[in-house]
Amino acid sequence: MMSIQMVIELQERQSARTVLTAIQAYQAQLQTSIARTQRRLSHFEQKYGVATADFLGKMTAEDLEGGDIEYVEWAGEAKIMAGLQSELAGLENVRYHVH
Repeated sequence: MMSIQMVIELQERQSARTVLTAIQAYQAQLQTSIARTQRRLSHFEQKYGVATADFLGKMTAEDLEGGDIEYVEWAGEAKIMAGLQSELAGLENVRYHVH
């Protein structure tokens, strides 16, 4: 996999700490969002006794008590989770040097 370098020039050394703190705060926010989304997914998984991956591959709205609305909610939460996890993984692989 190709890595990409990004250069940020700052006027003061302390600004580097501010940028790094902002990245860490965003990572924490993503982790909180992942936990909240996981709770929502767990609700559906417990209600139907089916893992989200199996739900996505095998079930239709007709299989759910709530029909279309519940299907869209569950599938939407799964899509949100995938996006959050992808974004967090990208940030967790960031390396930096302060010169």
